[in-house]
Amino acid sequence: MNRTTRRTATAVLASLTGASLLAACGSGGDGEDGAADDTVTLVTHNSFELSDEVLERFTEDTGYTLEILRAGDGGVMVNQAVLSAGNPQGDVLFGVDNTLLSRALDEGVFAPHRAAGLDRVPEELQLDAGEWRVTPMDIGDICVNYDRAWFEDASLEPPQTLDELADPDYRDLLVVQNASTSTPGLGFLLGTVAAFGEDGWQDYWERLTENGVRVVEGWEQAYYEEFSGSSGNGDRPLVVSYASSPPVEVVYGSDPEPEQAPTGVSTGTCFRQIEFAGLLEGADNPEGGKALIDFMLSPAFQEDVPLQMFVNPVRDDVELPEVFTRYGVRIEDPYHLEPDAITEHRSRWVNEWTNLVVR
Repeated sequence: MNRTTRRTATAVLASLTGASLLAACGSGGDGEDGAADDTVTLVTHNSFELSDEVLERFTEDTGYTLEILRAGDGGVMVNQAVLSAGNPQGDVLFGVDNTLLSRALDEGVFAPHRAAGLDRVPEELQLDAGEWRVTPMDIGDICVNYDRAWFEDASLEPPQTLDELADPDYRDLLVVQNASTSTPGLGFLLGTVAAFGEDGWQDYWERLTENGVRVVEGWEQAYYEEFSGSSGNGDRPLVVSYASSPPVEVVYGSDPEPEQAPTGVSTGTCFRQIEFAGLLEGADNPEGGKALIDFMLSPAFQEDVPLQMFVNPVRDDVELPEVFTRYGVRIEDPYHLEPDAITEHRSRWVNEWTNLVVR
């Protein structure tokens, strides 16, 4: 599937599953109006992908059929999960990350389940250890990506740091996601807080705004519609995405494989993201949901993650594909914030960012 076909298919799935999500709301947990006992419903974001082989493996191993409901970008998905807490749209939610995790936990979105296979996951990734309401599933570094050809044609070196993004040389070149609706957008905002501190991040965003930063609602719009380095239709050669995004352009690009990916990563702009899955409180099929979470932490699913969702698996015994390591970028020292700081200040930071940038 080429990039255009993949993007179109995702858009169609999103439009179809949006109606399914609305119909699922209020279906209750008695099993009569919800999913059958042999069906497990996964609520996730639009970027979730799973190979046909692994999907079939799940059914073979567990006896359950997987139904996938895509709920938009990660921020939108979490908002919907909070609104339907206790009366969920499915059995398992995949894709809540460390930027929004505390909100979902505080609102009672998840039920406890200690997944099989956690002994192969580094302890520092297990942010809910002891209560086990969520299970870490993948790691990604949210970074600015750049269009190599655009910068070569312009005879301009691509920016590598947050400070450089605000330089007049890069005016009107950057597109970012809305921090109130998109998890990459929120992660990028938190990265600027980590970099410039409580007293400096607002000034930084004022500089970005004056430098012509464009804000859109979600990752797909930013990457596939606004960014010049993916579809080629956008007019912005800088976009907030992931350190592991360049392999996407190789895997779904033209043969033969190039010497380097057509997109690069501004390595001094990155913020570490951890994604989790959790059993939804009030799920119609909790036993099936537990089986799905255990399967997601199995080698079969974890080995599928790099070339399906282009992020790193959390298991420490999974070998990464050569194309993923060759064209992706390993970020040794990403920006990060302590979970308690995110919990305490996230809402205020997002509100202040909205007042500064979304006018």
